[in-house]
Amino acid sequence: MLDPQLIRNELDAVADALSKRGMQLDTTTLAELERDRKQIQMNTEELQSLRNSRSKEIGKLKASGQDAQSVMDEVASIKSQLDVSAEKLEQIQTKLNELLSGIPNIPHESVPAGATEDDNQEVRRWGEPREFDFEAKDHVELGEQLKLIDFETATKITSSRFVVMHADIARLHRALIQFMLDTHSLEHGYQEINVPYLVNADSCKGTGQLPKFEEDLFHIREHGFYLIPTAEVPVTNIVRDEIVNHEDLPLKFVCHSPCFRSEAGSYGKDTRGMIRQHQFEKVEMVQMVKPDVSYDVLEELTGHAEQILQKLELPYRVVTLCGGDLGFSAAKTYDIEVWLPGQQKYREISSCSNFEDFQARRMKARWRNPDTNKTELLHTLNGSGLAVGRTLIAVMENYQQQDGSIVIPEALRPYMNNQTHIGN
Repeated sequence: MLDPQLIRNELDAVADALSKRGMQLDTTTLAELERDRKQIQMNTEELQSLRNSRSKEIGKLKASGQDAQSVMDEVASIKSQLDVSAEKLEQIQTKLNELLSGIPNIPHESVPAGATEDDNQEVRRWGEPREFDFEAKDHVELGEQLKLIDFETATKITSSRFVVMHADIARLHRALIQFMLDTHSLEHGYQEINVPYLVNADSCKGTGQLPKFEEDLFHIREHGFYLIPTAEVPVTNIVRDEIVNHEDLPLKFVCHSPCFRSEAGSYGKDTRGMIRQHQFEKVEMVQMVKPDVSYDVLEELTGHAEQILQKLELPYRVVTLCGGDLGFSAAKTYDIEVWLPGQQKYREISSCSNFEDFQARRMKARWRNPDTNKTELLHTLNGSGLAVGRTLIAVMENYQQQDGSIVIPEALRPYMNNQTHIGN
């Protein structure tokens, strides 16, 4: 959530900044509500002052033995007016909060202008796509030929956009998870953590999924829980309503979890294979840091995700998302896109974002500054390190052989009992 003071004092500047997202802020409604709020607040303070002075007068009249009934009646009338003002103020504040909760974060000044992913700016590339001397297959054809990936059975069990993995592909999927967790916890300094996969509404509000994106979530209404769309939600909410000691910063967590998404609005998009599913798995990195270092940490965190791909020797590129492609809560995001020979294109495998204090304000997540002894909002960041299913796809497609077998990357062999191939 944006700072309400920013909305009050710099509304036009906020509207101008949000235009980089292609958003037209309803400044008229916000200004009118703020004007009404301010007027009622002033009236309330005047009534409170009058009530206090009249209450003192009652005491003096009674002390001198005079009749205070008329003044008491006036105080009662003032109290009634204050009750009405309080109700009006609450109604206005509720409307303001509803509007504020739907306003996205302001893009960082370094975020490029643009409307769609076509306007994202490439930052760097690593590795060269492999040149095949045969026609490269995609992961669907490879998996089905090996009889190790089964979409038909998953559809029978649940519906489309689910998958059943067998034997060596299931083991490779598990190996990727262990490899990622070990790399981030043992080499990059993250604390491994395991969290609930069901969260309450306050947790979803804290990280920005609610109220705006409820249709993207799986909701268990009778219990008031939501299936997590990413481990970002439960992990970041660890600091909700907390004041963190400055000595404990940065907080660095890494978490493996399943992710559940309804994929609302993606009808007909990426329907083939495992690219876009209702259930998938990720290893997520989350950091909570002091504000003055958050953009250095964004570079660091992105580098940690990149190192997984480098260890797996998978070609990729890094792009900065333009304003129009930026997520709701993010101030700046780098997408890492891995090369998929079966599609002959780079596809997103990680998003690494700095949310600045946007999530922290919603969560009331703070730290105590030792220089001022005052509490300040944290900055929160996260990034996939990596999306496991898409990494599996990338390994299968980049390491495929002409006979349909798949070479296991050297970095994963210790997790596969030193097995070197899957298939023939």
